[in-house]
Amino acid sequence: MVAAVFYHKPNSVYDDLPDRYYHFPKQYLSRVEQVIGQPIVYYGPLDGHLGRYYWATAIVTHVRQDPLRTDHFYADLDKYIDFDRLVGYQENGGFERKLILADGKVSGGRAVQAVRVISDEECDAILKAGLSEQSQWPERYDEIDVGYEFDEVQTPYERPFIEQLVNRRFRDVKFRQHVRIAYDRRCAFTGLRLINGKGRPEVEAAHIMPVEENGPDSVQNGIALSGTVHWMFDRGLLSMDDDYTILTSRQLNHDVSHLLRPDMKALVPENPRLRPHPHYLDWHRTNRFKAA
Repeated sequence: MVAAVFYHKPNSVYDDLPDRYYHFPKQYLSRVEQVIGQPIVYYGPLDGHLGRYYWATAIVTHVRQDPLRTDHFYADLDKYIDFDRLVGYQENGGFERKLILADGKVSGGRAVQAVRVISDEECDAILKAGLSEQSQWPERYDEIDVGYEFDEVQTPYERPFIEQLVNRRFRDVKFRQHVRIAYDRRCAFTGLRLINGKGRPEVEAAHIMPVEENGPDSVQNGIALSGTVHWMFDRGLLSMDDDYTILTSRQLNHDVSHLLRPDMKALVPENPRLRPHPHYLDWHRTNRFKAA
């Protein structure tokens, strides 16, 4: 069994929606087909401090041909999850043995490959680095959120991390952790940051496209909302435009403007990679929002 690294950068010429599908040329087809049913790790563009970095993982479900370009394909993905932090590719001497050479230099030929097959052990090491941080804000004072736990002794190739990646409780904890950090514990629609004793934030992590509708656990499909606003958002009484304007339904039976930001603009993360994606905002307006 093997895993893979997928290179992705925002605003590329490829038709990627990283938490749902990855677009690639035919030259990488045999490599992607090797990892169907297996995890991939996303590898990012240059960062001033880290250089290039790993930032998320998902599982390849199947491969399909691009209907418009016969020399291109899509890898459909499931169980996407952001990392707790950006993991520098040279951290601790590097994770990919064929990428970081014995003298510490980067293999130029390997570095330019957008899809790289890696070993189970290399994938394990990247996942452990990216998903091991516990939440700063447990839901209860006597409870610590589930972290990414690895057995020190395990049978090779049993791939225990796959069980974690598909575990609903683990994913709920990580999604909540990542959205709260991205929004600095502040409700996007009200602007309030309510902290309930010992630093526990009251803000909730809302899925824009719900899990039951196959919405991913990515920060770009999430938004931080207070409890009442979350309830209204889920029921389509509130929504958001692509420019982050807050939309209110005419079915609201009382004026809630006093709850919302006066300029009716949602607070979103400064980093574009963490902001709500237009794909999910459109889904919410089309399938949930009760405009009239």
